[in-house]
Parts: sequence; structure tokens; C-alpha cells
Amino acid sequence: MAILIDQTKRVLVQGITGREGRARTTLMREFGTNVVAGCTPGKGGQDVEGVPVFDNVAEAMEASIASGGGGGPIDISVVFVPARLVKHAAIEAIEAGVKLIVLVPDRVPLWDAMAIAKCAKEHGANFTGPNTLGVISPGKGVLGMIGGRADSARQWFNTPGTGDLGTVGVISRSGGMTSSCGYYLSRAGVDLSTLVHVGGDSVIGLPIPHIAQMFQDDDETDAIVIFGEIGGSQEERLADLMASGKVTKPVIAYIGGKAAKEGTRFSHAGAIIEGGRGTHEGKVQALRDAGATVVEGFGDLPQATVEALAMLTKANETATT
Repeated sequence: MAILIDQTKRVLVQGITGREGRARTTLMREFGTNVVAGCTPGKGGQDVEGVPVFDNVAEAMEASIASGGGGGPIDISVVFVPARLVKHAAIEAIEAGVKLIVLVPDRVPLWDAMAIAKCAKEHGANFTGPNTLGVISPGKGVLGMIGGRADSARQWFNTPGTGDLGTVGVISRSGGMTSSCGYYLSRAGVDLSTLVHVGGDSVIGLPIPHIAQMFQDDDETDAIVIFGEIGGSQEERLADLMASGKVTKPVIAYIGGKAAKEGTRFSHAGAIIEGGRGTHEGKVQALRDAGATVVEGFGDLPQATVEALAMLTKANETATT
């Protein structure tokens, strides 16, 4: 299994005729993502690399459902439009029945993100981002911009079953470090189920605790690797889930921003210490108290993960004898 994206999911690209949308659609398809439609107002009837383009999401959804031979509703929309248009695009997709929206653009206004969150809750939908590089399930599919070219992504990220150490899911608050985590874990012999960049803004759709619960329920994921940062309370909320027994799989984490002082912005809007909250020390302590392995340096993360998987294997063997 995998979470959020696999080869069965039917994917729409909003803004498919733009430069970024066109390029990323090609890369997603090369990796195996089932991109079934695109949407750009006024461009209906065109196609991008064989993908039909519609004027709006409702038309794309109707055509997808009506298509034979494995057709059905669109499951996911990946949004590549200017930041000022993201709210309209996301709400249009949600109201058309799409259940997961991937918001790639950055600089989406805070009030727009809040409006998207309200609409998603009302319609039973979810979204990742804004300001996310996306999601990748190695060997199954990719949403957004993670991994670059398909050939590179296949070389960088181990698919489940490649080795015998175990399989982990990766959750990161940094776009670039999402790929770095996957790359170095793979080099250490660890397999990957799904890598998720939750997004760098202060209001996001699926934060670390929500994704961790998805990994908890995923039979293919043995442990959870976190690249956290200062600011906000995502890591502390994960610790609460662990302490309450809702997340029981091993958690291995690195928290960036150790040297940051109050008021410091670390990389992006979602990583800023305010009023003494969201500190590096507080996050590390909360996770350790809940039973997570928290490493001091990013370079220690792969080996700590290997050791945690070895301990898990030993514990499972003991339990079955």
C-alpha cells in the first residue's frame, strides 16, 4: 500500500496548459501517475501530451466518470496556478467532488488558505500545502514536483521490497529536505512507502499529525521518519498522539532550527518562533518524552532509522516465538 497517491488514483492538473503545469504533468506521467485530465479556463478541447483539457473541473469530472474501461471520479487535483487564483481553483475542485487537492504554489494569502480549509471541511475533502512540493510513493506515483525527472526519482528512492531492513514513511516540513531524507534513507538500505511535504505555510491542510495517523494505518509502513522545524505545534501534536497510543509505530525525527531565537523565521512562514512557543528544545523534549528517537544532526537520521527498524524486527521476532 501507500498513502495519498498510488497507480490507482485518477489525477487532474489545474493549470495544465501553463509552463509549470505542462512540464510537471509530463514528469508525473513519466513516473507512472495516472493523469486523466487537465483544466484551464478557455482552453477546453486542447490536450497536453495526450491528456484532454477542460474549461472547468466539473466538466473534467463528468467526462472522467463517463469514460469507459477503468474510468471513474477524479480522486486528486494538483494545482499549478498563480497564488492569487489558488483559492478559486481549490474550491472549484472541492465543490466538483475531488477529495484531495495538492496546492503547489507559494505566497497564497493566509485568508485564502483559511477559506480553502473551511470549504474542504464542509465537503469532506483534504488538501496538502499551500507551498508544497507534493507527495511521492516510489514505484507508484507522484503529485507535484518531488523527485525531478522520473529516471532520477527511480534511482534516488527505494521502492518497498528493495531491501530487507523495512519500509518507512517520510513526513517533512521542508520541500528540499523531503527529497534529501528519501535519498539518504535509500542509500542506507531503507525502503520508502510515501514521502510527504506537508507545506511551508502557517495554515496547511494535512499537517504532520494527520499524515502520521495515515502511516499508522498503512500496512506497508513500518516506521515514520520526520523532518521537523521550529515554529507551530505540529511536532508537539504528534507527540500527543504517540503518548495517547494513537501512533504506535517507531518515530525517528530531526528538528531543524536549533540555533534560532524568538522572532526568527527559519526558511519559510510556517517556521517562526513566537512568544516562546514552537522552540527547538520544546519539540525535541515532547517527542522524546513520547518515545520518539530524535537525532541531533540530520546526518544521523539514516543510521538511527536503520537501528530503529532492527529493534522493531527483533521485537516482532520475539513476539512470534
